[in-house]
Amino acid sequence: MEIAKDLEELLARGVRQFVVCGGARNAPVLEWISRIEGAEVYSHFEERGAGFFALGRTMVTGEPCAVVVTSGTAVAELLPAVIEAFYQQRPLVVISADRPEHYRGTGAPQAIEQEGIFGDYAASRISFWEGKGPLHLNLPMEEDVDLGAPGLLEEFMLDRSSFNVAPLAQWLRKGVFKGLVVMVGGLDEQDREEVFYFCQNLGAPVLADAASGLREALGELQLVDGDRLLKANPPGKVLRIGQVPVGRFWRDLENLPEVEVFSITCSGFSGLARASEVIVGEPARVVKGLGEVDEVGDVLEHFPASRRRYSQCDELLEAHPDSEPALVRELSLYAGQADSVFLGNSLPIREWNDFAQWEFPVTLVRACRGANGVDGQLSAWLGATVEEGKAWGLFGDVTTLYDLAAPYLLGQVAQEERVLVVLNNDGGRIFDRLPRLGGMSEAARGWMTTPHGRILEQWAAMWGLAYHKISCREDVDCLENLEPGTSVVEVFPSAKQTEAFWADWKR
Repeated sequence: MEIAKDLEELLARGVRQFVVCGGARNAPVLEWISRIEGAEVYSHFEERGAGFFALGRTMVTGEPCAVVVTSGTAVAELLPAVIEAFYQQRPLVVISADRPEHYRGTGAPQAIEQEGIFGDYAASRISFWEGKGPLHLNLPMEEDVDLGAPGLLEEFMLDRSSFNVAPLAQWLRKGVFKGLVVMVGGLDEQDREEVFYFCQNLGAPVLADAASGLREALGELQLVDGDRLLKANPPGKVLRIGQVPVGRFWRDLENLPEVEVFSITCSGFSGLARASEVIVGEPARVVKGLGEVDEVGDVLEHFPASRRRYSQCDELLEAHPDSEPALVRELSLYAGQADSVFLGNSLPIREWNDFAQWEFPVTLVRACRGANGVDGQLSAWLGATVEEGKAWGLFGDVTTLYDLAAPYLLGQVAQEERVLVVLNNDGGRIFDRLPRLGGMSEAARGWMTTPHGRILEQWAAMWGLAYHKISCREDVDCLENLEPGTSVVEVFPSAKQTEAFWADWKR
């Protein structure tokens, strides 16, 4: 049978992880999966969260993970996860059951146009898929079909990408008198050590995102309030390593064509709509291929300015102890003791980058930054931390409201000490910092910031989770004696102190 052959080809391509969402149409596929020896199988009732949980598995294992859904709108629910996997270039596989082909275009129940539903975001044939980015395998079938027992084809070996480092080596030697800054976005764990030593040898200023795992380890090479420092004193050259950086200065580069930009990235995406150069490859392999690099140093003297901003930052956090940035600093002191930290979009990751503690390296930090969306963040965190007993996740309130069904998956992951922190500032407060918001009508401002007035204590109780509320710095002491299992920690920063902090920080 052709369907069974396609499924066995997935096994040959290394698919051993499955997240299943049951339905009448995909029952034969679920039965087939149950017969796979050594398969790693999770289940969920909600397809959007299942897709992000599967994405989280690919992020931590580097191996493909398949999410299995029934026909109809269940398939459409996976579009956000597929898009995120496309921009991260993660091997997320969608296996969708479909009604037989003669139902297409009829409008019959559960019969939508599933073939090619993800467009350019997913390969639609196994033969076209190289094990990078998403694959969609759509299976038209009768409900009572028997797919038999899984066989096992000869395992498919993926060739590692090749690249030429000569253009980058020449670029690093040419024109460095203009000033060179390294911007490090998210890195996979296997890339971090080589990139760390490369940055040390280069000696240039670095703006490393928390998800790089290098933010604290780089010491004085890391710029404090780097976005502002670089905007005030732009370098002539920027070397980006890893995923697209979180910071504002990366976006400012769109309007700075005189700044040369070179990217080292697995995804192949430049991250800019302007001209720049890109090497596609694993960052560790690329920088190792460069061999010894000449020290560049701090040509534009960003380091003294960074030290001043470090001191000013500490003073402001102390002056506004119940502000959101100050509470993020306090939380980071506890989160750094966990096995890993996951940062949700979009204000939490920015505030962690700017205000989390600097003294102790937090090397295992993850985030979903492919499309910068807020969909499925809690589910992706759970998927990425299945085996980790002490895992922290830091999310905004709106992001959490987007993924309220995620705790269903908790029974399938380790829960020695899992802490789900929600920064509840009553809506999308990242928009408060947009200059244009002040000139908008009151109604339009409300539509932008979406205040909701919700408290998540009853949500935590519905899932049987411990709940703690933090409204000031003194309340953070509750984190010293958390119950075993999963705790929801809801943080309510002082709006007045937060506003005052940002006003002082901008000076």
